[in-house]
Amino acid sequence: MSIVGYARVSSVGQSLLVQRDKLIDFGCDKIFEEKRSGTTAQRPEFKNCIEYVRDGDVLVITKLDRLARSTLHLHSTLQTLNKKGVGFKVLDQSIDTTTKEGRLMFAILASIAEFETELRKERQAEGIKKALDNGVKFGAKPKLNQEQKKQLVEDKENGLTISELQSKYNISKATVYKFYAESKK
Repeated sequence: MSIVGYARVSSVGQSLLVQRDKLIDFGCDKIFEEKRSGTTAQRPEFKNCIEYVRDGDVLVITKLDRLARSTLHLHSTLQTLNKKGVGFKVLDQSIDTTTKEGRLMFAILASIAEFETELRKERQAEGIKKALDNGVKFGAKPKLNQEQKKQLVEDKENGLTISELQSKYNISKATVYKFYAESKK
Protein backbone atom coordinates (compact mmCIF):
# COMPACT_ATOMS: atom_id res chain seq x y z
CA MET A 1 0.00 0.00 0.00
CA SER A 2 1.27 3.46 -0.97
CA ILE A 3 0.17 6.88 0.11
CA VAL A 4 0.29 9.01 -3.04
CA GLY A 5 -0.01 12.79 -3.04
CA TYR A 6 -1.17 15.17 -5.73
CA ALA A 7 -0.43 18.90 -5.55
CA ARG A 8 -1.49 21.56 -8.03
CA VAL A 9 -1.40 25.33 -8.33
CA SER A 10 -2.98 27.31 -11.14
CA SER A 11 -0.09 29.43 -12.32
CA VAL A 12 3.64 29.39 -12.67
CA GLY A 13 4.03 32.23 -10.14
CA GLN A 14 2.38 30.25 -7.35
CA SER A 15 4.24 27.89 -5.04
CA LEU A 16 3.61 24.22 -4.40
CA LEU A 17 5.62 24.36 -1.18
CA VAL A 18 2.72 24.48 1.32
CA GLN A 19 0.91 21.59 -0.34
CA ARG A 20 4.11 19.57 -0.69
CA ASP A 21 4.95 20.05 3.01
CA LYS A 22 1.46 18.92 4.11
CA LEU A 23 1.64 15.85 1.88
CA ILE A 24 5.11 14.94 3.14
CA ASP A 25 3.99 15.46 6.76
CA PHE A 26 1.04 13.15 6.11
CA GLY A 27 3.44 10.45 4.96
CA CYS A 28 3.08 10.40 1.19
CA ASP A 29 5.50 7.99 -0.46
CA LYS A 30 5.22 9.68 -3.86
CA ILE A 31 3.93 13.13 -4.84
CA PHE A 32 2.78 14.25 -8.27
CA GLU A 33 2.96 18.03 -8.78
CA GLU A 34 2.01 20.46 -11.51
CA LYS A 35 1.34 24.09 -12.25
CA ARG A 36 -1.79 24.03 -14.38
CA SER A 37 -5.28 25.42 -14.14
CA GLY A 38 -7.80 23.06 -12.58
CA THR A 39 -10.26 23.99 -15.31
CA THR A 40 -8.20 22.31 -18.00
CA ALA A 41 -8.25 18.66 -18.91
CA GLN A 42 -4.59 18.98 -19.97
CA ARG A 43 -2.96 18.01 -16.69
CA PRO A 44 -0.31 15.38 -17.45
CA GLU A 45 0.80 14.87 -13.84
CA PHE A 46 -2.81 14.35 -12.72
CA LYS A 47 -3.19 11.74 -15.46
CA ASN A 48 0.10 10.09 -14.41
CA CYS A 49 -1.05 10.08 -10.78
CA ILE A 50 -4.38 8.38 -11.59
CA GLU A 51 -2.56 5.80 -13.73
CA TYR A 52 0.04 5.23 -11.00
CA VAL A 53 -2.24 4.44 -8.05
CA ARG A 54 -3.08 0.77 -7.43
CA ASP A 55 -5.46 -1.32 -5.37
CA GLY A 56 -4.91 -0.56 -1.69
CA ASP A 57 -3.23 2.81 -2.29
CA VAL A 58 -4.59 6.07 -0.92
CA LEU A 59 -4.57 9.27 -2.98
CA VAL A 60 -4.14 12.36 -0.81
CA ILE A 61 -4.65 16.01 -1.69
CA THR A 62 -4.63 19.08 0.55
CA LYS A 63 -7.85 20.73 -0.68
CA LEU A 64 -10.73 19.46 -2.78
CA ASP A 65 -10.38 22.21 -5.39
CA ARG A 66 -6.84 21.01 -6.22
CA LEU A 67 -8.25 17.90 -7.88
CA ALA A 68 -10.98 18.59 -10.43
CA ARG A 69 -12.76 21.02 -12.74
CA SER A 70 -16.35 20.36 -11.68
CA THR A 71 -18.58 18.25 -9.47
CA LEU A 72 -19.00 15.87 -12.38
CA HIS A 73 -15.23 15.57 -12.80
CA LEU A 74 -14.76 15.08 -9.04
CA HIS A 75 -17.32 12.28 -8.98
CA SER A 76 -15.86 10.74 -12.13
CA THR A 77 -12.39 10.80 -10.58
CA LEU A 78 -13.69 9.28 -7.35
CA GLN A 79 -15.47 6.56 -9.35
CA THR A 80 -12.21 5.79 -11.19
CA LEU A 81 -10.36 5.57 -7.88
CA ASN A 82 -13.08 3.34 -6.37
CA LYS A 83 -12.90 0.96 -9.36
CA LYS A 84 -9.14 0.70 -8.86
CA GLY A 85 -9.58 0.05 -5.13
CA VAL A 86 -7.88 3.32 -4.22
CA GLY A 87 -8.87 5.34 -1.14
CA PHE A 88 -9.10 9.12 -1.27
CA LYS A 89 -8.33 11.69 1.42
CA VAL A 90 -8.53 15.48 1.50
CA LEU A 91 -6.45 16.83 4.36
CA ASP A 92 -7.82 20.37 4.87
CA GLN A 93 -11.48 19.29 4.72
CA SER A 94 -10.97 16.03 6.63
CA ILE A 95 -12.53 13.93 3.87
CA ASP A 96 -11.90 10.20 3.80
CA THR A 97 -13.98 8.44 1.14
CA THR A 98 -13.29 5.05 2.62
CA THR A 99 -16.10 5.87 5.10
CA LYS A 100 -19.79 6.63 4.40
CA GLU A 101 -19.44 9.94 6.29
CA GLY A 102 -16.44 10.84 4.16
CA ARG A 103 -18.36 10.10 0.96
CA LEU A 104 -21.22 12.35 2.14
CA MET A 105 -18.80 15.16 3.03
CA PHE A 106 -17.13 14.71 -0.35
CA ALA A 107 -20.43 15.13 -2.22
CA ILE A 108 -21.40 18.24 -0.25
CA LEU A 109 -18.03 19.96 -0.58
CA ALA A 110 -17.74 19.05 -4.27
CA SER A 111 -21.03 20.82 -4.93
CA ILE A 112 -19.90 23.88 -2.96
CA ALA A 113 -16.58 23.98 -4.84
CA GLU A 114 -18.38 23.95 -8.20
CA PHE A 115 -20.76 26.67 -6.98
CA GLU A 116 -17.79 28.85 -5.97
CA THR A 117 -16.19 28.35 -9.39
CA GLU A 118 -19.40 29.44 -11.11
CA LEU A 119 -19.61 32.54 -8.89
CA ARG A 120 -15.99 33.41 -9.66
CA LYS A 121 -16.67 33.12 -13.41
CA GLU A 122 -19.71 35.39 -13.11
CA ARG A 123 -17.75 38.00 -11.16
CA GLN A 124 -14.93 37.86 -13.69
CA ALA A 125 -17.33 38.30 -16.63
CA GLU A 126 -19.02 41.23 -14.87
CA GLY A 127 -15.64 42.83 -14.18
CA ILE A 128 -14.55 42.45 -17.80
CA LYS A 129 -17.83 43.92 -19.08
CA LYS A 130 -17.55 46.88 -16.72
CA ALA A 131 -13.94 47.48 -17.76
CA LEU A 132 -14.89 47.36 -21.45
CA ASP A 133 -17.79 49.76 -20.79
CA ASN A 134 -15.28 52.12 -19.13
CA GLY A 135 -13.02 52.02 -22.19
CA VAL A 136 -10.37 49.64 -20.88
CA LYS A 137 -8.63 47.84 -23.70
CA PHE A 138 -7.47 44.28 -23.15
CA GLY A 139 -4.59 42.53 -24.84
CA ALA A 140 -1.18 43.68 -25.92
CA LYS A 141 -0.65 47.32 -26.75
CA PRO A 142 -0.39 48.07 -30.47
CA LYS A 143 3.16 47.72 -31.76
CA LEU A 144 2.89 50.84 -33.92
CA ASN A 145 0.57 53.84 -34.04
CA GLN A 146 -1.17 54.90 -37.26
CA GLU A 147 1.59 57.35 -38.20
CA GLN A 148 4.27 54.70 -37.72
CA LYS A 149 2.27 52.23 -39.82
CA LYS A 150 2.06 54.75 -42.67
CA GLN A 151 5.78 55.40 -42.39
CA LEU A 152 6.50 51.65 -42.46
CA VAL A 153 4.53 51.30 -45.70
CA GLU A 154 6.40 54.26 -47.23
CA ASP A 155 9.73 52.80 -46.12
CA LYS A 156 8.81 49.44 -47.66
CA GLU A 157 7.81 51.05 -50.91
CA ASN A 158 11.04 53.07 -50.91
CA GLY A 159 13.04 49.85 -50.89
CA LEU A 160 13.79 49.02 -47.25
CA THR A 161 14.04 45.27 -46.75
CA ILE A 162 11.87 43.32 -44.33
CA SER A 163 14.92 42.84 -42.12
CA GLU A 164 15.62 46.58 -42.11
CA LEU A 165 11.96 47.33 -41.27
CA GLN A 166 12.06 44.80 -38.44
CA SER A 167 15.11 46.48 -37.00
CA LYS A 168 13.89 50.06 -37.49
CA TYR A 169 10.45 49.47 -35.91
CA ASN A 170 11.50 46.73 -33.47
CA ILE A 171 8.80 44.34 -34.69
CA SER A 172 8.70 40.79 -36.01
CA LYS A 173 8.72 39.75 -39.65
CA ALA A 174 5.07 38.64 -39.32
CA THR A 175 4.09 42.05 -37.95
CA VAL A 176 5.82 43.84 -40.87
CA TYR A 177 3.91 41.68 -43.36
CA LYS A 178 0.66 42.16 -41.43
CA PHE A 179 0.87 45.97 -41.39
CA TYR A 180 1.93 46.09 -45.04
CA ALA A 181 -0.91 43.77 -46.11
CA GLU A 182 -3.44 45.84 -44.09
CA SER A 183 -2.32 48.98 -45.93
CA LYS A 184 -3.15 47.37 -49.27
CA LYS A 185 -6.78 46.61 -48.42
